[in-house]
Amino acid sequence: MNTVRRLLVDLRAPVARHWNGGDAFRTALFNALSFSFPAGEQFFIDAVRLGAQSLPDEQSERSDAELRGFIGQEATHRRIHALFNQHLFAQGLDNRWEARIRRRARRLDGVDARAGVGVTAATEHLTAILADYLLAQHATALAGAEPRLRDFWLWHASEELEHRSTAFDLYRAMGGNEKWRRKLFFVVSVNFAVDLCRQTTRNLWRDGSLWRLSTWASGLRVLGGRNGLLRRCAGPWWRYLGADFHPAQQDGSAGERWLAAHAELAPPLGANG
Repeated sequence: MNTVRRLLVDLRAPVARHWNGGDAFRTALFNALSFSFPAGEQFFIDAVRLGAQSLPDEQSERSDAELRGFIGQEATHRRIHALFNQHLFAQGLDNRWEARIRRRARRLDGVDARAGVGVTAATEHLTAILADYLLAQHATALAGAEPRLRDFWLWHASEELEHRSTAFDLYRAMGGNEKWRRKLFFVVSVNFAVDLCRQTTRNLWRDGSLWRLSTWASGLRVLGGRNGLLRRCAGPWWRYLGADFHPAQQDGSAGERWLAAHAELAPPLGANG
């Protein structure tokens, strides 16, 4: 079940320029991801709403609560990251990724609704992979980060794992086929990787850290180290291409444990306190 929660973390207080443990590369990478979320989450919300309208009434009733939870979580992520991004704008960073997301979303206007849901399912798998990585490696990926910002990112990662199956199940319920599921995943993966690299590089350039040896050394560790992103995420990426793949096969227990242990920071909407 996708539970909509309130994040009780102060994101209005100023954010340090290199908030992620003083590491320019790790900070720029996470900032780039944050820049993608407001427009990206809105696309997911719109795609899922449109896709749900095509379901037969009986099927729609069964999935209604899960879809409402998904939309509620994504709306919260969109709002919270917009708050965080205001600090990045104040530091002189600019968001080039968002415009590319909006352009691609416009290309799907009037196209079969399964395309938007398929793109959403593909992107949700990528974010679930990143979420699992972050929860497993947060001691290094967020080493030295201010506690409120560490909690902010781990909360988001945990909810990404919680709703990892929603768009995928909707795509199948709409009659989406396997050929297009895989094709959309390749396209989304390429766009996501290129955009993440471009925005991270731009963040470093605007920050004045792009040509520092320490920045490149950190980038090599984060991406190519023994527990780096590329090594840890390659296997889960390939699994999406399997004919018998389902997101529920991915272990979401790390997110469940974090949410249970930090219930006071992210209580369900409507809970007292």
